[in-house]
Amino acid sequence: MENQDPNKQNQRLNKDKNGKGLMMKTAIVGVVAGLIGGGVSYAALDQLNNSSMNNNAAQTSISSNSSKVSKTSAKTSGSMTAAYNRVKGAVVSVINLKRQQSSSSTDFYSIFGGSDSSKSSKSNKLETYSEGSGVVYMKSNGKGYIVTNNHVVSGSDAVQVMLENGKTVNAKIVGKDSATDLAVLSIDAKYVTQTAEFGDSKTLQAGQSVIAVGSPLGSEYASTVTQGIISAPSRTITTSSNQQTVIQTDAAINPGNSGGALVNSAGQVIGINSMKLSQSTDGTSVEGMGFAIPSNEVVTIVNELVKKGKITRPQLGVRVIALDGVPEAYRSRMNIDSKLKNGIYIAQIESGSSAAKAGLRTKDVIVKVDNKSVSDVASLHKILYSHKVGDTVDVTVNRNGNEKTVKVKLQGN
Repeated sequence: MENQDPNKQNQRLNKDKNGKGLMMKTAIVGVVAGLIGGGVSYAALDQLNNSSMNNNAAQTSISSNSSKVSKTSAKTSGSMTAAYNRVKGAVVSVINLKRQQSSSSTDFYSIFGGSDSSKSSKSNKLETYSEGSGVVYMKSNGKGYIVTNNHVVSGSDAVQVMLENGKTVNAKIVGKDSATDLAVLSIDAKYVTQTAEFGDSKTLQAGQSVIAVGSPLGSEYASTVTQGIISAPSRTITTSSNQQTVIQTDAAINPGNSGGALVNSAGQVIGINSMKLSQSTDGTSVEGMGFAIPSNEVVTIVNELVKKGKITRPQLGVRVIALDGVPEAYRSRMNIDSKLKNGIYIAQIESGSSAAKAGLRTKDVIVKVDNKSVSDVASLHKILYSHKVGDTVDVTVNRNGNEKTVKVKLQGN
């Protein structure tokens, strides 16, 4: 399932006091989980509260104010030691710090048991909440820029970075994007000794050798290297809140690797490690299925984050599910035309959104946008993201077996 605006939707669902929104979210997640790989669970590799999940991010070497993709081709075989040496100084540990909740009493008489007026508040003491990885990709204007995963720094009160030499320095969040799960941090440029270079993820081939570099289980195991291959250069997966096209690899990705680098034999970062397939819905353990955000997408996002601090995307204001991910057993319950094989089912419409104003309805199935066929969320995004906020698009939907085209003015996220 895909949400055009994951943050707002999730907030709205969580705040739904009567529980209807939460039920919708749960149902949609269940549909998706039963769909991907015959029912699987994708885990963001975030090591929250010492749990077993973590994500990776990687970045590139650049000189000026933006990042770019290198056109140098990677060899498909050979030793990966040289490749590791080209990035080892650029891969860092990212530490998410949070202030701890403390209980304090302000009533004098409570000391002697006279009354109970204790209250909970945040202390000024920062403690490590989770750890991930990151990649230094640019040194510019007195700053070193680091790419990591959004979920690695999400909810932090402060962020620190542990460099390859073991030194820990303070970092600032430049910008973050929940939709792509990317974030950019900055540190003082004097601490930067090496920057990584982005390779061209469009040239990847299945079977190509790669290494994953990061901090599995946290900074104690910083600069850990695992080797594998590209299992699939382009794989569309669905998580509980998004649908993404990612690189699939069998290089071991463990908790703490989030935000780390997936590196080709030329020593170029071709992906940001971000999640893994942990188990099927029946509890069957899965190994060797990790996923990374393609470097070409990373470059686009980090450049925008450095420039504006956020990503503004045109959207319809709907929460959707790709039809090819809906099992036959669910189709009749969702009133989906049995003849429809491809399209995007509208599960929910934001109140006051562009979709609502244009007359789109829940249970409509989007089949075309600007007369271009839409088969999955990735194809929908491709069309929408070619426009700007404020543009008007023609959206063709199947409603009760009949096609209807409406004009929708795209809103921002």
